[in-house]
Amino acid sequence: MKFSNGCWLHKEGTEVFSPAEVYFSKKDKKELRICAPTHKIAHRGDTLGGVNLTVRISAPYPEVLRIRTNHYMGVRKRNPEFELDIDKDSSLVVDENDCEITIMSGSLRLVINKANWKMTFYRDQAKLTDSGWRDLAYVKTQWKGLPYDDGGMHDTYMRERLSLSVGELIYGMGERFTPFVKNGQSVDIWNEDGGTSTEQSYKNIPFYISNKGYGVFVNHPEKVSFEVGSEMVKKVQFSVPGEELDYFIINGPTMKEVLMRYTDITGKPGLPPAWTFGLWLSTSFTTNYDEATVNSFVEGMLERGIPLKVFHFDCFWMKEFHWSDFTWDSRVFPDPAGMIKRLKEKGLKICVWINSYIGQESSMFDEGVEGGYFIKRPNGDVWQWDMWQPGMAIVDFTNPEACKWFASKLEALLDMGVDCFKTDFGERIPTDVVYYDGSDPMKMHNYYTYLYNKTVYDVLERKRGKGEAVLFARSATAGGQKFPVHWGGDCWSDYESMAESLRGGLSLTMSGFGFWSHDIGGFESTSTPDVYKRWCAFGLLSTHSRLHGSTSYRVPWAYDEEAVQVVKFFTRLKASLMPYLFRNAIETSITGIPSMRSMVMEYTSDPTCAYLDKQYMLGDSLLVAPIFNDEGIASYYLPEGKWTSYLTGEVKEGKAWYQEKQDYFSIPLYVKEGSILAVGAKDEEADYDYADQVTLKVYELKENVSSTTVVYNNSKELSLKAEIIKREHIIQIDVSAEKSYFVELVNVNNIVSVDNGSFQTKGNNTIITPSGKGPVVCHIQ
Repeated sequence: MKFSNGCWLHKEGTEVFSPAEVYFSKKDKKELRICAPTHKIAHRGDTLGGVNLTVRISAPYPEVLRIRTNHYMGVRKRNPEFELDIDKDSSLVVDENDCEITIMSGSLRLVINKANWKMTFYRDQAKLTDSGWRDLAYVKTQWKGLPYDDGGMHDTYMRERLSLSVGELIYGMGERFTPFVKNGQSVDIWNEDGGTSTEQSYKNIPFYISNKGYGVFVNHPEKVSFEVGSEMVKKVQFSVPGEELDYFIINGPTMKEVLMRYTDITGKPGLPPAWTFGLWLSTSFTTNYDEATVNSFVEGMLERGIPLKVFHFDCFWMKEFHWSDFTWDSRVFPDPAGMIKRLKEKGLKICVWINSYIGQESSMFDEGVEGGYFIKRPNGDVWQWDMWQPGMAIVDFTNPEACKWFASKLEALLDMGVDCFKTDFGERIPTDVVYYDGSDPMKMHNYYTYLYNKTVYDVLERKRGKGEAVLFARSATAGGQKFPVHWGGDCWSDYESMAESLRGGLSLTMSGFGFWSHDIGGFESTSTPDVYKRWCAFGLLSTHSRLHGSTSYRVPWAYDEEAVQVVKFFTRLKASLMPYLFRNAIETSITGIPSMRSMVMEYTSDPTCAYLDKQYMLGDSLLVAPIFNDEGIASYYLPEGKWTSYLTGEVKEGKAWYQEKQDYFSIPLYVKEGSILAVGAKDEEADYDYADQVTLKVYELKENVSSTTVVYNNSKELSLKAEIIKREHIIQIDVSAEKSYFVELVNVNNIVSVDNGSFQTKGNNTIITPSGKGPVVCHIQ
């Protein structure tokens, strides 16, 4: 939201009140409280009127500072609030003299100029950002003068403007399909169901991260308006309606460390079960299907050697006009329990589509009305709408009984054999409503999705056990990363939508989300076979992979026979990489560093990586660059170091751009130097014992630099630790493992002998089979 008219003027009717000085401060164990009048106090008479701001500063974690600013502190507290883990006993370090107040949290330091208000944030001695004249402010947009202000909320805002330095770039703010670097953009944190080709977003997160290695989390679930170098080109402005502004400054110094600390506060990404990394196949949305259709899809995949792990039933598993009643349409599924049992005997997991909108024809509608389980209008009527489902109502998850009621319907499906749910929608939540617990409708608009997905996730954890819950969710707000997985929403079936989907996914993972998926082949319309095959390579080298569409099926033989082979190739490739992918997933759930991450997060100091949004790191060692054109031209950048093509073994020097033509069975997939890539012995399924006969592929070891990795089994138990180091004339391999394993030295064929094992050459590689416990020493020619 813009308040200014150029550098010096405000918009007509707007008045801005900013701190002029620190008049006094007081400190207790938890916070520093500052009285900050918005005009200079020259004598006692100046204290008798005017706008005064109260600023409270605390340190809820090391390397984190929280700044809360209030105009009127007597305003009634309005729920909901984000669920934050900030009840830590973090001591606040404050040093004050006549000129300055210094507040410290680890190496993060805030210096406040007392006489002429200015807040400057430092990491040690390096300046991160600052807030000075007119930046932190109480704003009135219909100002008539102090005697005539009614104190109303309709024209009241709080804002902050933090400085941008030369070359500083801003990322994040949720799943945004606009340019990856947010500088120059106006961003409203407001969930909308707008597809993937506009400024609207399904997943809005009031958090941004700077390439200078700090982040800002605005702790408001309602609409937060950002102006990122747009209103004032050297400022990031954020504003909220009301009388309070609450934000956190989160130090790095690396972008990864910022996300680690941000997810300490908002919650770590949940760890999806190992089977979820396999291929998901959907019925698609409005297509006609019955059990025979489903079986033809499943059998078709199995007959063609394509490993399929999850079958998803989209909306029409329920009868039309009855969404959601969580009842199988008996006309096409007369024996749903039997059908599910038969599908599970083929090794499949079952997912079904749900949402929290209850149509008037649903058997649940009358129950919801009678129980008071729906959101209501101010006059007490149930809020209803004719868009999506005629006469639909919306479940009120602020009502504990409504949550139990909704969960009980899902439990019946789980008892039938369903394994997980696609939690669709949750974005178009009205604001002219009343909630059971009195929550503020403006704050609930974005927050609704958190309660919706949490309710479903909790049911799954309760019924399937901790660590076995997974969703396929579309909408989210801050903290939603605790309930994975999220997919990118409704995209078109072309290269432009494929690229904008990736931009959205990378922005989301820059916002604390660890896992992400998208509709392979696109959702709306039907792609060409060319787009489909390129999207399959991209989709099966994402953390989660689903074939799903709108009006047409997404089985590969619907395109051409080559598409069948492409899907088979990349599905099996991903399955073989599961020891590596699952290790990264576990680390994501512990640290908050996403499994699918932008190049700038991994290589922040490389200026070329700052704008890269058409390639990414899949885990800590693999670089993926999807192809976005019908000529098959791959264009990608490799950062400094030696990079080895996983598919061909070709080594390329980094800090360079490459362009080449690739067929459908190829994609730029490069391993960075010094990596130990754990590759599984199986490629026909995603969940197996990853440590059993695992191969440790070793790439471009540096002299006297130790490389390490670990392997977990699919039950999250640590099964193998490896440390490999290259010294003059030897490579020493030290592995602790209960099961047999192999080591493959990539592009190393000059081994002359091996102690404690045998070896064979295969092309330009050396494969080593250890013969016992203890280190293996390879002697190099």
